[in-house]
Amino acid sequence: MQWMTFDCPRCGAATDDDLYGPCPTCRGALRARFDGTARDVEAAAYEPKMNVTPNAVASKE
Repeated sequence: MQWMTFDCPRCGAATDDDLYGPCPTCRGALRARFDGTARDVEAAAYEPKMNVTPNAVASKE
């Protein structure tokens, strides 16, 4: 593994790592902020627009 020295793209602090990306401090902050836990999101019920009419084949009785 080859280590590189670069500035953190998020905070600008100098860091040593094998891959370019945020420093360990920023990685920890990002993991805490975007923890990835599932949550319930309630979506509105779909209601078609008033200008939409069914085609003749679908409404044939």
